[in-house]
Amino acid sequence: MKFFIDTAEVNEIKTLARTGMVDGVTTNPTLIAKSGRKITEVIAEICDLVPGPISAEVTATEADAMITEGKKLAKIAKNVAVKVPLTVDGLICCKALRDQGTMVNVTLCFSAAQALLAAKAGATFISPFVGRLDDIGEDGMSLIADICTIYKAYPNLKTEVLVASVRHPMHVVAAAKLGAHVATVPPAILRQLYNHPLTDKGLAAFLADWAKTGQSIL
Repeated sequence: MKFFIDTAEVNEIKTLARTGMVDGVTTNPTLIAKSGRKITEVIAEICDLVPGPISAEVTATEADAMITEGKKLAKIAKNVAVKVPLTVDGLICCKALRDQGTMVNVTLCFSAAQALLAAKAGATFISPFVGRLDDIGEDGMSLIADICTIYKAYPNLKTEVLVASVRHPMHVVAAAKLGAHVATVPPAILRQLYNHPLTDKGLAAFLADWAKTGQSIL
């Protein structure tokens, strides 16, 4: 499974990229707004830091305007994946951009039927929002299972399942068990994946025993 970081904070990306766990980055208008910077500048800087796909979202809602915005975003760097909403206009934009060789991330997916349409439109990534489904009493991971099952049944569909709206580490684990290709996670969630109390306890015991020897490796 690939890990994308869901943030527009460049310093966070710089820090986490050193772990070797960052395969890409996803942004959206809300995250760009929080950064307080111009979208083109932020995306360009992130693309320089991470060689994998960097999602940059259009803000237009009509197909032709989306395509125009998408082309501008795609010119920032070769690893930009233009992000479009799962609407009819978004799917029209997706097909047009994919026909030109641009990566496209179709976002705000909440049903398997929508995911099938996105794959038919040639989406590079489909972004189902598991956390938002959980919030309204539905089972977000069931949607991931359905999409993975459908995509596996049709090998000609090359769209990757990018699990979004991840709220905790178990979302990541469950998605990996289902065979999802990517999880995009906030920085805090990625850090939680490292943590386990038994790891901390074991390390403390090892260090205490080593201190008793009076030795130094250096």
